Amino acid sequence: MIFLTVGTQFPFDRLVRAVDEVVGDNRFNEEIFAQIGTTSYRPKNFESASVLEKTLFDKYFNEADSIISHAGMGSITMAREKKKPLLVMPRLRKYGEVVNNHQLDIAKRFEKLDYLLVAYGKEDLPEKMRRLKTFVPQERETQPEAVSGRIEKFLKELALAKDVE
Repeated sequence: MIFLTVGTQFPFDRLVRAVDEVVGDNRFNEEIFAQIGTTSYRPKNFESASVLEKTLFDKYFNEADSIISHAGMGSITMAREKKKPLLVMPRLRKYGEVVNNHQLDIAKRFEKLDYLLVAYGKEDLPEKMRRLKTFVPQERETQPEAVSGRIEKFLKELALAKDVE
């Protein structure tokens, strides 16, 4: 089963409609359940709920074989923690879905690291949904030295700036 979630703040009709079309065109036959937010669009080819209370949301997320979502950090982080294959479609500014394209930047970065799959538009969805079934996300390697190095650099720059004042 695939769990499709659009997050809790806003609906994401473009994603829900695109997935619904892929399923409706008989290009995909895996069971999908979706949390779609408060929206007027209702999928015709899979079950959905506008909002799920936390325990039910967690149940669907945990029981899913894979996840389809917007490219929000909450969904990405949860999928990574639960080791779920994830396909994202970033919300885009040009459609009024967000105020800037931060989700596009996040999706590109995480795709490059092979942490998730990205559909940049509805034309990408059929192939990416098929790949989701066998996709294995890369494990994240912690880099404490790199993090401590960045913190050290920042603190030195802060100290230098303070001395200039």
